[in-house]
Amino acid sequence: MTAARVAVIGGGPGGLYAAALLKRHDRRRDVTVWERNAPDDTFGFGVVLSDETLGGLETADPAVSAAIGEEAVRWDDIEVVHRGSRLVSGGHAFAALGRHRLLELLHERCRTLGVTLRFRTEAPPAAELVRSHDLVIAADGVHSRTRRSHRDVFRPTLTPHRCRYIWLAAGFALDAFRFEIAETEHGIMQLHAYPFSPRASTVIVEMREEVWRRAGLDRCDEEETLRSCGKHFSGLLDGRPLRTNRSAWTVFCTVVNERWSHGRTVLLGDAAHTAHFSIGSGTKLAVEDAVALVRHLDRTPAVPEALAAYEAERRPVVESTQRAARASLEWFEDLAHHVGRPPHRFAFDLLTRSRRVTHDNLRLRDAGFVTAVEKEAGIPAGTPPMFTPFRLRGLTLRNRVVVSPMDMYSAVDGTPGDFHLVHLGARALGGPGLVMTEMVCVSAHGRITPACAGLYAPEHERAWRRVTDFVHQQAPGTAIGVQLGHSGRKGSTRRMWEGIDQPLPEGNWPLVAASALPYRPGVSQTPHALTPGELADLREQFARSAQAAARAGFDLLELHCAHGYLLSGFLSPLTNHRDDAYGGDLPRRLAFPLEVFDAVRAVWPAERPMTVRISATDWAEGGTTAEDAVTVARAFADHGADAVDVSTGQVVPDERPAYGRSYQTPFADRIRQEAGVPVIAVGAISSWDDVNSLILAGRTDLCALGRPHLYDPNWTLHAAAEQEYSGPGVHWPVQYRAGSRKPPTGRKA
Repeated sequence: MTAARVAVIGGGPGGLYAAALLKRHDRRRDVTVWERNAPDDTFGFGVVLSDETLGGLETADPAVSAAIGEEAVRWDDIEVVHRGSRLVSGGHAFAALGRHRLLELLHERCRTLGVTLRFRTEAPPAAELVRSHDLVIAADGVHSRTRRSHRDVFRPTLTPHRCRYIWLAAGFALDAFRFEIAETEHGIMQLHAYPFSPRASTVIVEMREEVWRRAGLDRCDEEETLRSCGKHFSGLLDGRPLRTNRSAWTVFCTVVNERWSHGRTVLLGDAAHTAHFSIGSGTKLAVEDAVALVRHLDRTPAVPEALAAYEAERRPVVESTQRAARASLEWFEDLAHHVGRPPHRFAFDLLTRSRRVTHDNLRLRDAGFVTAVEKEAGIPAGTPPMFTPFRLRGLTLRNRVVVSPMDMYSAVDGTPGDFHLVHLGARALGGPGLVMTEMVCVSAHGRITPACAGLYAPEHERAWRRVTDFVHQQAPGTAIGVQLGHSGRKGSTRRMWEGIDQPLPEGNWPLVAASALPYRPGVSQTPHALTPGELADLREQFARSAQAAARAGFDLLELHCAHGYLLSGFLSPLTNHRDDAYGGDLPRRLAFPLEVFDAVRAVWPAERPMTVRISATDWAEGGTTAEDAVTVARAFADHGADAVDVSTGQVVPDERPAYGRSYQTPFADRIRQEAGVPVIAVGAISSWDDVNSLILAGRTDLCALGRPHLYDPNWTLHAAAEQEYSGPGVHWPVQYRAGSRKPPTGRKA
């Protein structure tokens, strides 16, 4: 028997359920739960559990599952109330019950099984308990003493966020999960509410810290808080009072631990991880942790190995949930950027905020709701949002799909060859609205590698003309754009598959940059800080390449000011340490990139659009922020940029990106709303469902996809076929029309 004697620190749902399962699976176990509060002490009101979680409970312990099932209230609808409209979306399948009642059920189950429950008793430290127990489960919550005592092992990161919230309750049952927005004289407040019994509902009121202070809620006692919240959400309450349970305003904190176990001590639930209440219940994650932990203890003879297997199973699930929760909480933190959308699009934006609920998923749940959103957005019936046209200056793209710039490292002395013709031509035939070249360099010394493409010699222009002619003749309706750039301090390296960012073994050329700072200290070459005369020469190089690009027949030009290359190096405070007119505060750091943009725009044909790619954050302390990115985007728009291609990072090697599904999209969304300029979203957008969701929610105007187009050059055509769309937003080459229906996967005899 693994773990014959077990101590559980914390008598919340996760700790109690783990104790009950351990005892149920082997009655010989000695299991003790320490809880410093009384049995009927609890904070908050309702607990939401998904159908998936309830199914897991049924398998793990049918008795607990049946007890919860008898008492849980269920509903399918989500209501969104904003600016006088109340919109309802169905098919969401929620279940909830009171937290107090859940604890009672778990207490009863533990007693029936023979678990020892010690209430009003502070648990001994884990380091002491482990001397007399085979296993110590630390389920002691977000403020875990165990985690704090062993922080050198667990290595926690606690991230507080920007909103204040409070758990309240109403003495009546809602019939839906309700989101309500109140635009007050103090700022925006939001309400999250749901039923947890036939006679009561949880009510969470949340707002930005500054709104909370302006409203005077930081100075209110309990009764004043109830009156203030009731006033701001009087439509829901209709004169009925709110109540508290020792409720206090608090700031949500995301908890992440590098390790979840230490010897025979393991973290569970909020002690190990937290996820914002707007997407899921911490109780849900905690009981799922308990199920996995006990399963591995039963399967694995040694406790440390069982704890490692538990973490290996649960960590990816938790990290995925935390990514979605972070997207959700940041959406609410930035609610001011969203409230101006029309009612149905606002509701759609809210429902898809975590990027887990999507256009297609929502259509399956409530087709009528999605149809109403599309109608409000002016999308023709039967047309997926991704296949609507978009106009940039004199260029109309037939759909919203862009083949993202991807370096191929296959040019010879800067000249693109057959590979580029086939690579770009194949993707143009695949149906996107716009195909972008890789970064095309404005000089030989501006290349990243010796195999990078250029536009600084007559033979380059002729070779690119061969590519653009093919696209225009063989893929009519697909536009082709060129991305112009200069590698700066990231140049003179090997091709990616030979050693990314590694200097050439021989034949290195001198590098230039905003400041004399190597990209990788001790590895990369130290660049020369550009002089005023050299800056003037660079402006001319960009302008000459732009003229060549126009003659080569490109439909759109993008200026590369991202990813730590030359122009990006001027924008970031981490890479620009100049003390002249091109360094210092953001307006000065913007000066040279804007001069280059102006020089290019002056020679680029007036009817053809010009975009700029930026890194909206450096993902590093002291670097470019989201607020800076709005300023940068607005400046380029004021100088004539028709759209901003919003990427992030790759500016400094010690960056820490928050990767996840379409993780860069919030930066594009913010720029679109605040700077009022069209945007191209990029980064981990992998499905046509993602594209439809982002376009319909109003978070972006175009979506750029890289890796999906490497996997499938016909990605856009296949997206049309899978959605049974054959309208003007997509063009099947006549040679490919026989393949415009998805082939059957098997045949019946």
